Amino acid sequence: MIRLSLIALVLSGTAALAAPPQKQAAPVAVASVAPVPTAAAAPALPQRLRLRAELNLARDLVTFGDLIPGLAGDAATTAAFRAPGLGETGTIQVARVVEAARGAGVIRDASELESQGFAQIVVTRAARRITAADLEGAVRAGLQERFGVDARLFALAIDGGAPAVAVEPELTGDVAVLDLSFDARSRRVQARLAVPGSMAMRLKPLRISGQLVETVEVVVPKRAIARGETLTVADVVVERRPRDGQGTEILSDARAAIDKVARRALIAGAPLRSSDVQREEIVAKGDLVTIVYESPGLMITLRGRANEAGAMGDVISITNPQSKRVLQGKVSGPGKVSVQPSAAGRIASAK
Repeated sequence: MIRLSLIALVLSGTAALAAPPQKQAAPVAVASVAPVPTAAAAPALPQRLRLRAELNLARDLVTFGDLIPGLAGDAATTAAFRAPGLGETGTIQVARVVEAARGAGVIRDASELESQGFAQIVVTRAARRITAADLEGAVRAGLQERFGVDARLFALAIDGGAPAVAVEPELTGDVAVLDLSFDARSRRVQARLAVPGSMAMRLKPLRISGQLVETVEVVVPKRAIARGETLTVADVVVERRPRDGQGTEILSDARAAIDKVARRALIAGAPLRSSDVQREEIVAKGDLVTIVYESPGLMITLRGRANEAGAMGDVISITNPQSKRVLQGKVSGPGKVSVQPSAAGRIASAK
């Protein structure tokens, strides 16, 4: 049997040598038997995880799910860093995030995380800001309830200014007065305040001291007013301000400012003085006006020239350019001046 195989091998080799050269069909057939894996058939590489550049959080811990969007499972809820204080902003270096993620088993290699070119992540802790008005409102309400003080007539001047206070963003209740003392003679106030349910204020109670100062009502512009602009109802508001330093020209009634013209540029929030506004002049000095006299069954009109400017209702002098006679009349409209019945004779003689 072995011998026959050798003879067959020799014959086949001889045939191969004698046969003419063949085209490249045979290698193609061989390739079809054992195909080389193509790129499409290769296993897909794992997608790189991307870090967020900025975070806004309402809790005190930063998880890996906050830092890496799309992260699922227990890895997403695993705490990575402590968040900044309420209302504060801090940064976390990307290198520290990579180190923490490797230590927690979230990634195996730094190449699995993509920082998109930034070196640190900005983290902001959400909070509700407690304003000076919140603190003052709580103290004034406490004074009225506990000591019978009509706090509407006073403002609270807090020693050193109102402190910066931030509490949990989900708390919407009013500031509450826990302790309050008041000296009626000196008007000195001391108070301990808190927002119900705030863990931050429970750990660090807020204490303030200050003094009540008497206030008066003042008219202030809501916005900047240009010189020559007419003020409307929507442009002014009445507020209470400390009496000291306000002076006697301060306007306290909004009606004294409405429909008046600004004599200079007015600043939003700055108390208005009587010298800041004036009535709108509808007759200018030197204007030609119509002088009107009316009585039952009689109306006399003639032309005159205004000797002075006037707003609606102002009494001004007018001169007849022909006779040079001077009359006194009340501005009753644009370019119109009305005179009293007692001036009828003067009107007739002024023609």
